[in-house]
Amino acid sequence: MLHAPFDPEVGAHVNIVVLVKQVPDTWAERKLQDSDKTLDRAAVDVVMNEIDEYAVEEALQIKEASGGEVTIVTMGPDRAVETIRKALSMGADKAVHLSDEALHGSCALQTSYALSKVLGSLEFDLVICGSESTDARLSIMAPLLAERLGLPQLSGARKVTVEGGTVRIERQTESGYDVVEASTPAIISVVEKINEPRYPSFKGIMAAKKKPLTSLTIADAGIEADKVGLASATSMVESFSNRPPRQAGQIVKDEGDGGVKVAEFLASRKFI
Repeated sequence: MLHAPFDPEVGAHVNIVVLVKQVPDTWAERKLQDSDKTLDRAAVDVVMNEIDEYAVEEALQIKEASGGEVTIVTMGPDRAVETIRKALSMGADKAVHLSDEALHGSCALQTSYALSKVLGSLEFDLVICGSESTDARLSIMAPLLAERLGLPQLSGARKVTVEGGTVRIERQTESGYDVVEASTPAIISVVEKINEPRYPSFKGIMAAKKKPLTSLTIADAGIEADKVGLASATSMVESFSNRPPRQAGQIVKDEGDGGVKVAEFLASRKFI
């Protein structure tokens, strides 16, 4: 069951699931593993996907205005618990961590399948996620999940309003914004203009250690093993090579013809 019909006698409590991803720090040098050409996550510093922090903040603001619960859902290796704890320390109530070696190398389509199975076991009014992840930048998880779950999708939200069983957003566009609304349950993706994420307080960090965290394997979530993982992924890296070492630049001595020499150099590199 995804959603209990709104009852004004009960109140306007809104139960929200926030999808959070652990990604390599954008400042870190990322490498692929020689063995299977997937990202070597152990070799890089990892952080919460930046735009997901805005998703967590928006969920907390809706909860503070309307009541309800905020549940964090993360798919990733054991190390992703660090990111889950940060979301909990910001103020989320509980979390679900889908972690299984069989998920390694899953593509976006497989990830949406796995997450949809987890979401299908939860009760919620809204699912909120960031508009993209800094490692893949595909911006397709919200529509993929909406399609799999048969729910409306409201994307690119710069403002969210929830009233009873209706959610309304201002969708960011190049020329301004569109107003879009749908009945709950619904899936929303947010952009970074929507709010300013809070910093976890010391009290929040300590409280996060005691908040419920449920760990699931693919068997627990009812995920079929042959539908996830690198072996059946729809996209993968076929080959790669390391970036060549940086070479010394070419010095052009101006003897009255410096402009010509620079132009010839740029032309040889097909810049002009």
